[in-house]
Amino acid sequence: MNSSTYDVVVIGAGPVGENVADRAVQGGLSVAIVERELVGGECSYWACMPTKALLRSSAALRAARQVAGSREAVTGNLDTAAVLARRDSFASHWKDDGQVSWLESAGIALVRGQGRIGGERTVEVVSADGTATTLSARHAVVVATGTSALIPDIEGLRAASPWTSREAAAAKSVPQRLAIIGGGVVASEMATAYANLGARVTMLARDGVLHLAEPFVGERVTAALRESGVDVRLGAEAASVSRDEAGTVHITLADGGLVQADELLVAIGRTPNTQDIGLGGLGLKPGSWLTVDDALHVEGAGEWLFAAGDVNKRALLTHQGKYQARVLGDAIAARAKGEPVDTGAWGRHAVTADVKAVPQVVFTEPEVASVGLTAAAAEAAGVRTRVIDHDLGAVSGSVLHAEGYQGQARMVVDEDRKVIVGFTLVGPDVAELVHAATIAVAGEVPIDRLWHAVPAFPTVSEVWLRLLETYGR
Repeated sequence: MNSSTYDVVVIGAGPVGENVADRAVQGGLSVAIVERELVGGECSYWACMPTKALLRSSAALRAARQVAGSREAVTGNLDTAAVLARRDSFASHWKDDGQVSWLESAGIALVRGQGRIGGERTVEVVSADGTATTLSARHAVVVATGTSALIPDIEGLRAASPWTSREAAAAKSVPQRLAIIGGGVVASEMATAYANLGARVTMLARDGVLHLAEPFVGERVTAALRESGVDVRLGAEAASVSRDEAGTVHITLADGGLVQADELLVAIGRTPNTQDIGLGGLGLKPGSWLTVDDALHVEGAGEWLFAAGDVNKRALLTHQGKYQARVLGDAIAARAKGEPVDTGAWGRHAVTADVKAVPQVVFTEPEVASVGLTAAAAEAAGVRTRVIDHDLGAVSGSVLHAEGYQGQARMVVDEDRKVIVGFTLVGPDVAELVHAATIAVAGEVPIDRLWHAVPAFPTVSEVWLRLLETYGR
């Protein structure tokens, strides 16, 4: 058995693990990173990058068709083969050579195989050919193993070989009929993508479409999906699933209805990749989420064990995981060198933005961008709020951006502190507007001060002025 010692050992070489390792190396530490699949993780090959590539072509075509002059220049429809080829390029054709090269350039050692915690500050790695390696960490072990798609216990579902987000992101062709179980982000984005690529999509949204967002978001996205030809069935629940010898999937609904499709995508949530990483030896439950404090210490384990990214369930978003990773990598390096560690409320070594200021974009048509709390969540948290809405289509910049622009903006204000605690936008191309709101929420900028942040004219960002005018001084 081979053995090596490093300052830090990271299990999982997705964007979170990579960022922890990079910050620790920049802080002067030696780091080994363990990966059982592709370096770069879910986001690079089966989530963020390939899925947004699938969606971008249709969004660009839609934008061109909404403006006179460019509309007349558009004479064709999407080229499906070209869209899929572009998607393949963004997924690096499912090869991680470039990511491995980056690790080498950053001075991070890569150990391929299944990593399991074998004891205090120890990770045992078994490679595909059975070679065993023991890695010892002088200072910290970080779990950054991410999540996998959750497959519910529906009769016959697993035997029917359903798609998860991975198969949907990497499909080599577009099925004629695609059924989707779920109404969340993945379900809504893939319904948008595949409908635009010509599939007949049926969406079984038991809890509604994007039901965790502001109510007007689900209403507008549902209407847009239906306009694009998606059969959105609100409240529909799958009771059983089967696939016949010809390959057709048969979905029996709880109300007795039947849906048939060529492929079935299950997109109802995620489950942590902690089943086989050695948690049992630490007294923790295999397959469980790892509960952490603001320093990302794993509760119930030694001070040497940390968990970052989706696996700790604080915010299942790549950018939030990378934020956690940067904070953690810096903190581990500081502790190792005996430097002060600031874990105060907004300290540089404390992870707090994933509680109050989480931005998210849903790349449907229309797009959805939000940060902070919804009005309902703020009220449930005991915040005395005032909710301000404004029609995005009534803003000067939106008229120039697209003919018939439709959208809505909502600002949720904490009336006791006079700061914004939530902001939501839905409309064409609103993704790039959300960071201004993120700064306002994370920085707790007083409403009176925001009056002096003057939006440029004529841009869609002018909605900030209109919201403030509606709020009053």
